[in-house]
Amino acid sequence: MNRREEVETKLTWVREALAQAGAETCRLRGTDWFAWATAGGSSTVLLTAETGVAEVVVRPEEAFVLTDRIEAARLTAEELGGGELDAVLPVRAVPWGDGQAWEAAAREEATRILSDRPGPSEAPLPPELEARKRILLPSELDRFRRVGRDAAQAVTEVLFAATPDMTELDLAGEASAALRRRGLEDALALVAGERRLPLYRHPTPQAEPLGSVAMLVVCARGHGLVASLTRFVAFAPLPAELRAAHAEVSAVEAAVLAASRPGAALADLYGVLAQAYRDLGHPQALFEHHQGGIAGYRAREAIATPDASVTLSAGNVLAWNPSVRGAKIEDTIALTGEGLEVLTLDPRWPQAPVNGLDRPLVLERLGR
Repeated sequence: MNRREEVETKLTWVREALAQAGAETCRLRGTDWFAWATAGGSSTVLLTAETGVAEVVVRPEEAFVLTDRIEAARLTAEELGGGELDAVLPVRAVPWGDGQAWEAAAREEATRILSDRPGPSEAPLPPELEARKRILLPSELDRFRRVGRDAAQAVTEVLFAATPDMTELDLAGEASAALRRRGLEDALALVAGERRLPLYRHPTPQAEPLGSVAMLVVCARGHGLVASLTRFVAFAPLPAELRAAHAEVSAVEAAVLAASRPGAALADLYGVLAQAYRDLGHPQALFEHHQGGIAGYRAREAIATPDASVTLSAGNVLAWNPSVRGAKIEDTIALTGEGLEVLTLDPRWPQAPVNGLDRPLVLERLGR
């Protein structure tokens, strides 16, 4: 499926949602939905914003990318295939700063509007369309493979070069640069060195040395898809308690991966995680960090909770996130018709099979 065919398929799904809802217009404002609808285009300028400099407007008889005159030429040339999508998703530009013109172009005479970020008098997208976004087409999965490979290579590069006297901020900066060199956006880079590793589950980097061990967590975005992975490097022999902690999170992950099959409910998989922690004597670990769930155009499209209503399907991509004090394991893993496929493993990284699936080990660079 080429890019135009993918966009046409998705526009058909949006129009089906419009017909079922009795609506005339759908506005896709979020950076995640823009990337989905355009088969990997980006409306992002400010990385911290959930919405970008353009939206996708879909009606029964037309669809277009709505933006302003500052962005139109760049989006056409660099994000929308240089005209490849003009026949199905042309760009329509309004004067910069003219909110009334923007709203008039988006709304026209519509009285019922669907949106992923609904404003006044707009309705949310139906669950069926949300579910389609979580189930990746083969062309989307191909893009995700490239994002995952490049993200994993970036992390390997920086941790193979890391030193114990680097600061957490140094390592985060190196990771961000390595991702950018590969054309990926550094949506997140967390770092904890020896002192902070046992203290915090979400360690935003600080200006202190790594010391004998460090954790690097990245969320890398490319083509709108977000690949998440966590890796550890040790510059001295791991204490027995840390080695045991890594074995424990591997066991928890193995349990939930074994249960991650099409038709499995996220709520039930949350129960699998809870039981795995109880079996290891760490029942409270379930509540000390979110456990992950389905990935895609957001780092997590759906998170496993006791009341999650989502079930897994072939075409979902998973990012489980088990952790105990001092240890965590995380990769982005596709659920395909043939089973599980890890998207974020670099062959250069030390790994070992767990239930037939290669899983990362701690990179031990003793004496470095």
